[in-house]
Amino acid sequence: MLAALVFVVATALAVALGALVRRYAPGIGAVVPPRPDRWHSTPTATMGGIAIALATVLGFAPVLFYPAVLPWFDTWFPVPLAALAMFVVGLLDDRLQLSPTAKLVSSLIVGALLVFALSRSAPGGIPWGVTLVSIVWFAGICHALNLLDNMDGLAAGVAFIAAAFLAGLLGFTLGAAIDLLLVAFSGALLGFLYWNRNRARLFMGDCGSLFLGALLGGASLIPVLGAAGQGRTAMLEPALYVSLILAVPLFDTGFVLVLRRLAGRSATKGGTDHVSHRLASLGFSERSAVRILYLVGLVGGVTAWALIAGGLEQMFPAAAVFVVLMTLLGIYLARVPAYNAEDFIALQKSSFAPLLKDLTFRWHAGQVMLDLVLITACYYTAYRLRFEGEGLDRFMPYFTASLPVVLACKLAALYGSGLYQRSWSTFGLRDVTAVARGVGMGSLLSILLEAYVYRLEGFSRGVFLLDAILLTFAVVATRASFRAMNLVAATRNKRSTRVLVYGAGAFGQLLVREMRANPHWSMNPVAFIDDDPMKARRWIVGVPVRGTLDDLEPTLRHLSVDEVILSSPSVNGSVEQRIREVCTRLERPVRRLHMEIR
Repeated sequence: MLAALVFVVATALAVALGALVRRYAPGIGAVVPPRPDRWHSTPTATMGGIAIALATVLGFAPVLFYPAVLPWFDTWFPVPLAALAMFVVGLLDDRLQLSPTAKLVSSLIVGALLVFALSRSAPGGIPWGVTLVSIVWFAGICHALNLLDNMDGLAAGVAFIAAAFLAGLLGFTLGAAIDLLLVAFSGALLGFLYWNRNRARLFMGDCGSLFLGALLGGASLIPVLGAAGQGRTAMLEPALYVSLILAVPLFDTGFVLVLRRLAGRSATKGGTDHVSHRLASLGFSERSAVRILYLVGLVGGVTAWALIAGGLEQMFPAAAVFVVLMTLLGIYLARVPAYNAEDFIALQKSSFAPLLKDLTFRWHAGQVMLDLVLITACYYTAYRLRFEGEGLDRFMPYFTASLPVVLACKLAALYGSGLYQRSWSTFGLRDVTAVARGVGMGSLLSILLEAYVYRLEGFSRGVFLLDAILLTFAVVATRASFRAMNLVAATRNKRSTRVLVYGAGAFGQLLVREMRANPHWSMNPVAFIDDDPMKARRWIVGVPVRGTLDDLEPTLRHLSVDEVILSSPSVNGSVEQRIREVCTRLERPVRRLHMEIR
């Protein structure tokens, strides 16, 4: 009941305070004009972080009268205090334009004081190495949220998701006060999103983004430092949880810093080269790019929930899958030029360009390391699916003993199948046969070798079958991921020409495949029209056949088609004349595909 009250009050306050900030910000010059390194196109009021911070503090205020909170005042109060300190740093930056070094030093100082205050309540103290990592973590999360504030609603929405998962999953280690503080913080972010969603009418400014990062960074330290008394190993589990919950800001910051370093650009210089910008460069709308990152944040939080609910050891494959997906996404987006393309051009001229270009196509070491993770995760998952309870405990030693044999046999078989000589961007049915051949041969070799060494004592045929199925699916999914991403990007590209292909025969199918494989064409095939009534209302190479010539005009109107392409020489005479009449009336250009070998 108290949590619901705190959330509602903070949400209402954020909406009201956001209106006040938006009204009075122009009077003090707190307006951000359009700039090449920013996403908006009109002058927009800023310093909305004032509304977020005040709504969080005022929404949390009733908690101070809650009897269960006051006895633990010293253990939780440093977190909101550190957040407010970074809020002040952000205010100074918004008004005086502090240098990146000054902001970094400030965040490290505040982080050091926060860790010192939190360490006083930690049983047995905190090792010096953990202290240094914690200070850097706090500063890193502050600046990660600051960097993430590059598109309408992105930083606030991602922070809302992260705060909700932190409060919901780790509330038992955070304590009642921090848990309710995160609830108030979530409400404030939701209220601020009313003003900050696309198209934003109010920006949060550095005072907002640094406040967001400080509160999330400080709160995430509590469960980690709380486990310090149990040893460094015990701290890894909560550290993994908070890393998954904060996956989006960590991923975006790491992605930008690595690519800027490879391209020889300053890490502190702003630009439209973030993950969100590259998604937009692929053709996704600004809203879609933000929603994709929301989805990534949700998947990270759900993965953390799975690890907590099912146990870290049991749900290890879920974490492995998430890491693999994020890695593949990072590699794919690294090959996409940002809007101004300056970073992309610089990256292509750098000495690292061949490595990045070949990372998923001819860089065998990367593919082998990926398969090493997949083989281990699938083999482990097969044991988890086959056995449970005491049976699992009895058979796990066999998993540990046989894993090296399985890795050796399956890596050798995948190499022998020719899988590492195949391109990911053109992965198709013929490549699937290579995967099946490699996995099947690897499983057979594993069984034969384990029969020779262990006489198959303690091994299950069900495990080998499940492992083969899982590994086949995993390898196919990873190899086909780039082609799937290309397809999604091509179909969702808002700047692509929407094309209707007349003729769903061999030439039409070839044309559609080339449109989707070649992003430089900027063409999105949305429908076929074909004279063969047997093809009507069917899907061919992933594109629907909308009917025959009689359906041309309503299809052009309904699908907002920009252009018609005649794919076959057989489309001529009276049929072609009627097509051109319809397109002329609707002002749609008509072109023809010419195929010839000279």
